[in-house]
Amino acid sequence: MKSVVRVCVIIAFLVSGSAGQSKTSLTVERIFQKPALDGVRVSNIRWSPDGSKVCYLRIDATSDFNDLWWFDVSSGKSSLLVKSEVILRGEQKFSKEELMMRERTRQTGLGITKYVWAPDGNSVFFPIDGDVYVFDANTRKVSQRTKTADSEFDPKIAPAGGQLSYVRGGEIYTLDLKSDKETKLTSGATDKIKNGISEFIAQEEMGRTTGYWWSPDSKHISYLQIDNTPVGEFKIPDYLTYYTDIKVQEYAKAGQSNTLVKVGVVPATGGKTTWLDLGQNRDIYVARVDWLPDGQKLAVQLQTRSQDTLDLCLYDIKSVSRTILLREIDSKWVSLHDELRFLHNRKQFLWSSERDGFKHLYLFDMNGEMVNRVTKGTWDIDKLIAVDEEKGMVYFTANKESPLERHFYSVKLDGSDFRRLSRSDGWHEVVLSPDFQRFIDTYSNLLRPPLVSLESVSRKSAVMVEANPTSELDNFALPKPELITFESDAGHELHAFIIKPSTFDVNKQYPVIVYVYGGPTSQIVADRWGAGGGMQRALWHRSMAEKGYIVFGVDGRGTPGRGREFQNHIHKRLGYVEVKDQISGVNYLRTLPFVDSSRIMIWGKSYGGYMTCMAMFTTGSPYKFGMAVAPVTDWRNYDTHYTERYLERPQDNPEGYRLSSPINFVNGLQRKLLVVHGIADDNVHFQDSVILAEELQKANKQFDFMPYPRSTHSFSGDVVGTHLYNLLSRYIQENL
Repeated sequence: MKSVVRVCVIIAFLVSGSAGQSKTSLTVERIFQKPALDGVRVSNIRWSPDGSKVCYLRIDATSDFNDLWWFDVSSGKSSLLVKSEVILRGEQKFSKEELMMRERTRQTGLGITKYVWAPDGNSVFFPIDGDVYVFDANTRKVSQRTKTADSEFDPKIAPAGGQLSYVRGGEIYTLDLKSDKETKLTSGATDKIKNGISEFIAQEEMGRTTGYWWSPDSKHISYLQIDNTPVGEFKIPDYLTYYTDIKVQEYAKAGQSNTLVKVGVVPATGGKTTWLDLGQNRDIYVARVDWLPDGQKLAVQLQTRSQDTLDLCLYDIKSVSRTILLREIDSKWVSLHDELRFLHNRKQFLWSSERDGFKHLYLFDMNGEMVNRVTKGTWDIDKLIAVDEEKGMVYFTANKESPLERHFYSVKLDGSDFRRLSRSDGWHEVVLSPDFQRFIDTYSNLLRPPLVSLESVSRKSAVMVEANPTSELDNFALPKPELITFESDAGHELHAFIIKPSTFDVNKQYPVIVYVYGGPTSQIVADRWGAGGGMQRALWHRSMAEKGYIVFGVDGRGTPGRGREFQNHIHKRLGYVEVKDQISGVNYLRTLPFVDSSRIMIWGKSYGGYMTCMAMFTTGSPYKFGMAVAPVTDWRNYDTHYTERYLERPQDNPEGYRLSSPINFVNGLQRKLLVVHGIADDNVHFQDSVILAEELQKANKQFDFMPYPRSTHSFSGDVVGTHLYNLLSRYIQENL
């Protein structure tokens, strides 16, 4: 079995701490206390329309509240614009729609959670506590623009300015910013029917979090009407109330009825909605909606229920005629993306596709004929950032250097003049300026928490926006992760991380904590801060290594970043090749003389909890014990879009569902198992662990179980996090 070690090299000035300085142990309590050990958190970075300022949301290391900041490009200085706690009076209120969106997007920060620039750049609008406020860039004052009993949700500004839009009570409204006249654009909302809101499946699995869109000329708004009438209701109890309150959630389980979705177009001044013809089969997904630059045509991406076909449909809003501009077909599944760009000055559009086995950019004409490939190679693009039509230049991020890194690149529309623009090795998230000359780079690596800088596309200058010093981390004895590559038993090159104690002795043998995710939507092995489940989990792993454990994780077949063939192995059966690759990881560990092969355990959350169960039940147990947090145990219980993408519908692939579900293999459990689940989890329901518990009891298999009242899938909150990771620490210490 071949192996290669890739040691993370960090620029000297980023590695602080002095020689001889005494170190202390990092406790779980400190990981979840303030100030946050990874410093400030910056999100929602957006340039002003004229490129003179950069707005962003910032959570101070001592706070949970997002405040609104901006960076002045000319002066090179950042300043606070709006402190959210000044506006908030008492506990922050969220509407039902906001709460759902926060959970779907895993938001934990309070205060200002969204904002939009006015097109003239003179003001910034943001919702907070159920109303919309505006920051005036000239006077530096904040004023309230709406004040209603119900919450305004998903505010947007018309491209021409002058009108604010939002959703309230399942209806879309516009507000004239001069006259304060409010206009209701839609009607018919009920408990089940909503206008302008994205459905659960779109938010959780499709990467679409809005349900309405302004036309470029500000004359129309396209929107979705969602109807949850056919969707089954799942009931989530709150046992901490006197008589047990029940939350009812519309949740489409695999093989069951989905939300019905319509697409309409309404004049921005009010009037009759024109409904688009989506075809006779309503059992489809409306994946994306985009206006063309002229504001007269609308592009709607329609995905079949089987997800093997994606149609890019073009609608003329006057004649309501429809043409299929482009069709993507894949015998397994077609991945959704956000790389559609219609060019203003030429009758062409950009589109990404995995048709050659890797995700790349293609240029098409308005007849749907390919003009040329823009990118190519055995690597995947990550995100299309911008298109400079005047120079014919495309900007994007990709993993060309390595599946473990993300870098910023440019290339011409004809595929020539390919250049890397980001500098440091590691992980880069980029927001490009309106003039395409500068970009905001949020950069991190395995040892460096995110910092934010202003970079030039020419690579000649850089100014720090948020240096994010995190000197307290230097006080703790935290071993450094290493990135390694080894060959699996099936002959595949697999990437892994390994963390050894800082007092590591090659002549000693150590127990191993194996962390697993293993699912098709996430990498745990990457050169970025928090890789493997976020900052708190990553720091906990390093603190456990310091206590004398080796911590190890591997990305096997099915995980992203390695092209489609690497993912396609999981089609129609989950938990098989993924577990085989985890066992390859165990076999690799056994070749290391410093590993105690009798003391290897496995743990994971969500898909990782599922993988823990499958590994413990189906492999003859090379693991001494397992810890499964929020596991899927029967795929018939999970949502339609995610589950059917890989397993098809239960009625079409019953054997695949049987072979993929841990509840059918409980007799294989030979070692100790801890199951942890949040009772209020509305993603992987608590039901999954209850069903698993019954099957284990019927098989007379002993196990340990810890429920968390009111905890959702994210187990958010410092109190819950502290208890959970102390539980995991204790369980490891007692059993490993």
